[in-house]
Parts: sequence; C-alpha cells; structure tokens
Amino acid sequence: MNKRNLALLTDFYEFTMAHGYFKHGLKDKIAYFDMFFRSIPDNGGFAIMAGLEQLIEYLKDLRFDDEDIEFLRSKKMFCEEFLEYLKNFKFSCDIWAIPEGTPIFPDEPIVTVAGPIIEAQFIETMLLLTINHQSLIATKANRIVRAAQGRSVMEFGSRRAQGYDGAIYGARAAYIGGCVGTACTISDKELGVPAIGTMAHSWVQMFPSELDAFRAYARTYPDNCVLLVDTYNTLKSGVPNAIRTFREEIVPRGFRPKGIRIDSGDIAYLSKEARKMLDEAGFHDCKIVASNALDEYIIRDMLLEGAQVDLFGVGERLITSRSEPVFGGVYKLAAIEENGRIVPKIKLSDNVGKITNPGYKQVWRLFDKKSGKAIADLITLNDEVIDESKPYELFDPEYTWKRKTVKNFTARKLQVKIFDKGRCVYKSPEIDQIRNYCKEQVDTLWDEVKRFENPHKYYVDLSLPLWELKEKLIREHSLK
Repeated sequence: MNKRNLALLTDFYEFTMAHGYFKHGLKDKIAYFDMFFRSIPDNGGFAIMAGLEQLIEYLKDLRFDDEDIEFLRSKKMFCEEFLEYLKNFKFSCDIWAIPEGTPIFPDEPIVTVAGPIIEAQFIETMLLLTINHQSLIATKANRIVRAAQGRSVMEFGSRRAQGYDGAIYGARAAYIGGCVGTACTISDKELGVPAIGTMAHSWVQMFPSELDAFRAYARTYPDNCVLLVDTYNTLKSGVPNAIRTFREEIVPRGFRPKGIRIDSGDIAYLSKEARKMLDEAGFHDCKIVASNALDEYIIRDMLLEGAQVDLFGVGERLITSRSEPVFGGVYKLAAIEENGRIVPKIKLSDNVGKITNPGYKQVWRLFDKKSGKAIADLITLNDEVIDESKPYELFDPEYTWKRKTVKNFTARKLQVKIFDKGRCVYKSPEIDQIRNYCKEQVDTLWDEVKRFENPHKYYVDLSLPLWELKEKLIREHSLK
C-alpha cells in the first residue's frame, strides 16, 4: 500500500504518559507488554490471528516528521527535550507474535513486546487496531467458510465496510479466513487477494431487455460468463433468458457457461428450481451463485433446506462482522526490568476474568501424537521447558481441582520472534501460504470446538510456576 505516516494514529494519552516517563528519567526502563483477548466473537470456539504483516510495516516505518513535531509543540504540553527525543525516535523493541492464520484463544499472549517503556507503550493503539480488526474479520470469514461445507465463499462487502482501510484489509483478512477472493480490486493489486466480479443489476437495466443484456455480456466474456438472473423475475425470465443466451452465444463459440447468480428472494427455493431448469437444458456444469445479506447461519440453514448453491457471495455481515463487530484485544503491562532482573507485574480486578497473567511468558500448543489434534494451550514462564518424553499435568487455573494428565503428545511454541532490538527478523509468508496454513491449523481442532452454538471450551491453562507466581502477586497486592 502507499506509505502514510501513521505515527500520530495513537491515543493522546500515549504522548502524555511518554512525556511523563521522559521527565521522570524512565525512558530507557525496559517493560514487557502482552496483547491478548478475553472472549471469542459470536461465542465461538476459537479465533484466527491476522494483521501481523501490517503491524510489521507500521513498525518498520515508525517515525515523527517535522509536521508531527510542530503539531505536538502546538499543544503546549511537552518540553523541547521530549520533542527532540521524538524527532530522533527509532524503534528498538523486541517483539514475538503468533503467526497469522493460527487459531487463537482467550487470555494467551498473541503478541509480546519488550523494550524501552516509551516505545513499548506508544505502539499500543496501532498494534491493537491492526490485530483486532483483521483477526475479527478472519474469524468471521472462517465461520462462514465452514458453514458453506466446501463450497466457495467470496467476500463482497467493500461498499459496506467501515471506511476504505476496512474494505482493503478486511478483504485480506477474509482471504486468510478461507474466502476464495474479494470484490475489492485494490486488495488484489496491493495485497494479492484475487479480485472477483461479474455484473450488477444496472447492467441488465441499461439494455432494452434482459435477453439483450445477457447476450451483450456473453459476447464480451464468453469464457467467463456468469449472469445475474433476478433483476425482473428469476424463474419466469432470468433463468430462461440465461439458458437461451448460453445456447445461442456461449456454446457456439466453443465455451461452457460458468454460472448464474441469484441476489434476492427465497434463495433456497429459487436455487432448487433453477438447478432443475439448468439440468434439463443440459447445463449440469453451470454453477449457481447466491448472494444477499448472507452469514454462517443463513448459509447453514439454506443447505439444510437442500439449496442448490455452489458458491456464496457474502458482503456486509462478513466485512463488518455485523453480529459482533468488536474484537476485544487488550494490551497490558506484564513485567519490567530492574537491574537486569525481570520483575513481574499484575493488574487486579473485582472481575476475576480481568486479572492479568504476570511475567515474561510464552505460549505452547500441545498436540496428540496419534490424531494430530490440539489438546490444549499452555501459558508458561519464558524459561520453562516442556519435556515431551514425560506425562504433563494440566489443570484449570480457576478450578484447580479440574486436572488432566496428557501423554504421547508434542508441544510447539506458538510465538515466533518478529523484531530483535527494532530490526525485523521475520519474513511474512505470501498470503496464499497464510491462507493454506490457516486451513491446516483449523483442521487440527476437534469438531466440537468448531461448533457454532455451545462449542466445547478449548482449554488455555497456566503452568504450575506461572500459576504460583500469579497467586503470590494476588496475595501480596490484596494485603496492601
């Protein structure tokens, strides 16, 4: 994408805190932050990590230009020494993150940042904005793709997205989640997401008759002819005119029709009737595309009703994740360094779910060797090692009496190093690689975890040393 300086795309309190840290001699204090989320959108069983590539691009180019400095000076809140510091700003943090396309779960660190407090704190807004948005759309897209049961899903939501960046990066996230392409052309040019599209109702309306419109389109695109059949009457004119056009314009030119699209009405019923008409006409290979305010539940119900749909175009309910349009990722301080020693920090709350996990940590995923399925995720302190040759006892961090000993398993660290002292050491995969990886990783989850309603809870447990550290800090701070 064209470069924009987004240094000021941050909450203003990041500047007020940074200035305070600077004034109190804390600018070089090393801090550790975790990004995690507390609940899965749509009460689902898992979410999909996305947006890391755009976060990397932002951090590589993070700088304050002269206009930024002048704007901040105009606020009359910051000393000149601090403004000079910003003028010479250079990102120098370490970052670890879970790769894009990976299924993720509540409370586990999906991004960890370690570095000077001003830098680590300052990137909070963009980190959350980027990961939250794309993870939300990738998660919704994956739900819709799974509902389609192997049928292709296309992202058609550009015009209903929350702004142009929402359309562009939403298309990317939808592709990672499993969509086959997007209506958003610029996402193809800039991000490699295949652009897909045929015609709108206005094309049909522009010609003297529906048949004339179909003929004109067929002559223009004989090798890729998909006709929109619901402008006037789907079964009485649309499908019959499409069949006539296929016979008279497509077949004589040595091609086969690609499909028809239905964009209104009772699509389950109309698709079944259209299928009969196409088959009777000898066009068994002609696909039926459905669109019109679809989501995973509507698609599931249509297929249960026997809908004869081969491809789905999904718009506003995907690109906005209309059913739950917020991915609640948060960014919390987990530790600081004192004299070369990592000192864990914790945030307490009357809400147990909001008590943070302290310390410098890592995340593991345990897989059953026999089935290849994921058993659970485990958050440990960074220096812990899991010995796969020995049984490992998992326990619920809240209901500690709930325990399970796992055997014959493999353990894989989920986070990878992204930045080392501000230098990017990670090469983002091509988007097709991310998409394929996402499908592979989702396949490692049990079907019970992938249910839309009341999915089985996938366990994210704490290691015993981390749990003991958390309990110790809770007791210490509760007594103050």
